[in-house]
Formats: sequence, structure tokens, C-alpha cells
Amino acid sequence: MGGDYGPTEVVPGALDFARSHPDDSVILVGDEAIVRGIAGDLPANVRIVHATEVIGMDEHPALALREKKGATILVATDLVRRGEADAVLTAGHTGAGMAAAVLRLGRLPGVDRPGLAVMLITQSGPIVLIDIGANPDSTAENLAQYAHMGAIFAERVLGVAEPRVALLSIGEEKGKGDARIQAATALLDVSGLRFTGNVEGKDLTTHAADVVVCDAVVGNVVIKFFEGLSTFIFDLWRDEFRRTWRGKLAYVLMRPGIGRIRSVFDYEKVGGSILLGVKGTAVITHGRAKRRMIGYACEVTATTARTRVPELIAESLAAGGAAHAALAAAAAPIQPTAVAEPSTTSTRSMATAPTEPTPSEEVTT
Repeated sequence: MGGDYGPTEVVPGALDFARSHPDDSVILVGDEAIVRGIAGDLPANVRIVHATEVIGMDEHPALALREKKGATILVATDLVRRGEADAVLTAGHTGAGMAAAVLRLGRLPGVDRPGLAVMLITQSGPIVLIDIGANPDSTAENLAQYAHMGAIFAERVLGVAEPRVALLSIGEEKGKGDARIQAATALLDVSGLRFTGNVEGKDLTTHAADVVVCDAVVGNVVIKFFEGLSTFIFDLWRDEFRRTWRGKLAYVLMRPGIGRIRSVFDYEKVGGSILLGVKGTAVITHGRAKRRMIGYACEVTATTARTRVPELIAESLAAGGAAHAALAAAAAPIQPTAVAEPSTTSTRSMATAPTEPTPSEEVTT
């Protein structure tokens, strides 16, 4: 298992999930001696699959996957491909996790590029933000596909009936933005989704939409800004409360309210980002994830696998493709006749572990 803290945090987090969900199974993938040394006695629903190679955070993902056939992320993903596990979860190299899922599991029919979706916390509930890191050069067609996949996830996993879908752009006016946003707007207008137009960055905290679509660069900046801003705000509060005796007294009086606010900003509960558009469930959690967040990540991964999100996305895209083809045929001008030649899942969870506790490889659920 990877991440900044290696198996010392990932293994206990996965075991916490296994003990609290006895009907699910957890597979820990990594060096067996290291994993057993951390885990101790394993619950009945946990087993270890030995793997020795690790992909470091500084390695090129595609090259590393070619050279390290026994890498934990490949071994874990192959378990899903062979049907021995229902989902894979990683806290390690994001690029390696995505590449392994695409290469080993494959893309769903009709999906050009998979997208990473994450749930952002708002006061009235989570929203889905996609893409947050998979494809920095998304086309308008990619954005439209992200909208479809994000809407299915919001409906089936979050329980949102008829989710509102919006594009993240520089203005609220529908169609405002670069050429890609304008083209995506035209596609989404006829998509059959509950498309509401654009939202701005300020709207992300007000739950103006249930699914917000953007390219990977914008999405990644957004989530990291949110994480940094929330940490900055709570650090300021802590410093102010410690400054004087009045501040310390104020903290005692405000502590219950501060706890409620902190729970709203608790990004660890998000668990991880789901790679939508591949033939299987693959989740990538934060590289800084500790034991508690790993447990939440396992829960999100199991829920995603249990609700058959990849199959539902495939069905929706197939239906949408047929509808668009019919619409295009109906809109095509009638050509004049010419005299010529006729033309015509109990859900199983996995976590991977590196051969040594360095910030490298993966988790799987």
C-alpha cells in the first residue's frame, strides 16, 4: 500500500473497515511479511496477496508499469480483472492507479477518457466534481461524457433524484466560457440530463448543482484550494483562541459550534475519488490519507462496487449514443436522388502494500 505514510496507516485503516463490515472481504496486496507485521492477527474476512514491487511517487507511471510487472497496483487490479475482487483502492501514485485501471480493466464502450470524480462537502450535502485529475486536455465531448457519468454516480450512490448538472466556468451565463465550454453546452442541451448551465467557483459551496463538470487542471486546483483554505481558516481560529485568556474562554463557549463546522469541512469523510469510465470499480484516495480516511475510502469503494456504477454508466452511454444517432439522422437533410450507382459483489475490498514503508504504492477495495 502506498501513500505518504505507507502501510503503517493503510493496513490499520483497511482492517478497521473489515472489522466493522464483516459481510465484506478485504484483500491486502503487498509484501506479506510487512503486512503481517503491521496487521497482527487477521480477521476472518481479510487475506493477503503477496506482491514485492512498488511504484514510487517520482516514477513515470506508464514506464514503471511496463518495467514492474509485479507492482502491487498491477497485482491488485488484476484481481479485479479476474473476478477475484470487485474493486481496487489505492493511496499511492495517482497516475499509476489510473493507468493500471485503463490497461488492465479497459474503458467502457463509448468512453473516450475516464474521469476522476470526487464528492465535495457542502452544508446541504455532497456534490460530485468531475474531472479532478485524470485528463488535463479534455474535449467538449469528454466533458459531456463526464456529465453523464457524474449524474449516474450522484443518482445511484448519493441517492439524488434527477441530479442537476452544470459546467464550471468563468460566468453564470449559459454558454459563457472558452470554445470547449460552449461546445459542451451545445452537447448537454440535447443530452437528456437536467443541465442547468454554468456555475462559478463561488457556487460550489452553495450546492447550486449536484454534478459539476470541469477539466482535470481546474478540478485539481479547486479541491486542493478547498483543502488548503479550510486548514488555513482553522489554523487562524486556533491561533486567535490561544492568544489571550479571553480567547481561551471564548473557545470553551464556542467549542460545540466549532466542532459542527469542522465536521462540515472534514474532507476525510469523502474517502477518495472514483475513476468513472472503466470496466470495474477503481478508487484513488488522498496520498496523505491516514487510518481514518482509509476506512472511509474503503466504505466509498465498497458502496460504488455494490451499486454497479460501471454497468449503469455503460447502459446509459449506450442508450445516449443510440438517441444521438437517431437525432442526427432525423436532422440530416434529405439528399436528392441521383441517377448513378446506388451508394450506400458480497463486495470484496483490497488494499495494496509496498515492499517497504515508503510513499509509493496502492490500496484496493
